Formats: sequence, structure tokens, C-alpha cells
Amino acid sequence: MTSASYLRTDTIPVDRLTPFPGNAKRGDVGAILASLRKNGQYRGLVVRQQPDGALVVLAGNHTRQALAEHGPGDCGVKDCGVCRNSAAWIPAARCDVVECDDRTALRVNLADNRTSDLGTYDYAGLAELLGTLGDVDGTGYSDQDVQDITALIALPQDDLKGDRPTPAGDGPDMADDRPGGHDDEPTPEVFQPVITIRVTHATFDRWRLALDPHPGDDDAAKLLGLLNEVETSRAAGARA
Repeated sequence: MTSASYLRTDTIPVDRLTPFPGNAKRGDVGAILASLRKNGQYRGLVVRQQPDGALVVLAGNHTRQALAEHGPGDCGVKDCGVCRNSAAWIPAARCDVVECDDRTALRVNLADNRTSDLGTYDYAGLAELLGTLGDVDGTGYSDQDVQDITALIALPQDDLKGDRPTPAGDGPDMADDRPGGHDDEPTPEVFQPVITIRVTHATFDRWRLALDPHPGDDDAAKLLGLLNEVETSRAAGARA
């Protein structure tokens, strides 16, 4: 078997669902539970039925965890989309049950986690969508996020390409650099791309030697200088 085959859709108690072993994704369970309470479960979990009858979650592991954290009975949240304010509610998830081999199960888990990471946003479109709501409860966004996105799309186009220097004083010890670590000022930087690579010490030393001679108060500004130098050198070589 080289692909997953759909068997059925079923509502299954979460205590019968086994999390995918070694799932590498780390989701925001609190945000997922907030969405479930506001919107209900609008998407089914993908669950593999194994030959021994075990039910293993391939996609939706954090939704399963959020439903479990809700717990049984009425949670007290008005109009909760999970328990429907029923004292008799037992944590359960709507599941699309499939059968597949071990390698396909692993590929489904990896693909579900990775493909969402590969997407990007049209921030102007996102701001317009968020602006149509009276509130952002259950969306995963906060009011501060909306302010940050609004500030982001107001930036000059060069800034949106990553050329905007990091404000003086920002750094790994500043709480405002972390998504959600807001103060009273909009922080659109949290929506800009972050470059993270692991290299050898020798490569890191070469990187510093190439970067440090360029002017600027931080690595973002120095990197822009380095890129300009590379582009100028390539253009000169093309003309030679």
C-alpha cells in the first residue's frame, strides 16, 4: 500500500486516540482550544486504523490534545463549541479514519506539519479579512497582532523585503522580539521572515569575517551591506 485509503468518518473518544509517536510539531494548544470553543471542530482529525485495531492520530495531534485539556462536562464558557455547555459531554473528536502502511503514515504526519509551514501571507489581504470581524476571538490573532499587521503593510516596500534595520536596543534579551511579547508599541517585526541555520564553527567564523566590515548597528543592516556588495560584484563580473 503506497497511499492512505479512506475508511470512514467517526466520532471517537480522545482516550481511544493514540498521539503519533515522535510527532515533531509543537503546536499552540491553548490557541487551538480557544478556536474550538469559539468555532467548534470544523476539521476532522486524520486517524490511522492499524491492523491490531489501534487508532493513531496522523494529523490533528494538537487538536486531540486541546479536546482532552477541555475535559468532560460543561466548561462554563458561554456557547462553547466543544461541550455545547452539556454536563454529559465526553471529550471526543470527529475523525477521518484511514488505513495505510507505516511509511505512508510517517509521510502523512510529516507532510501535514510541513506544508503549513511553507505558506506565506498576503498581509494586506489578511488585514482586510481581520477587519471584517467585530473581534478576533478564536482566530489565533490578538488585537495587538492586528495593530502589528496594520503597521507592517504601512511600511515602505523595501522594508517589507527585509531591508528595515532592527530598532536600536532590540536583541535576544528583549521580550518584545518574541511573537506575543508586545508592549505599547506595534511590533511588525514579528511578522517578518527569520533566518535560522546551523553551521560549523569554522563557517560561522567566516560569516563574521564577511559580515562585520560592513556598516550598521546590527546584523540586519550589515547583511544588507554584504548583499549589496555581492550584487555589485556579480554585476561587474557580468559586464567584464
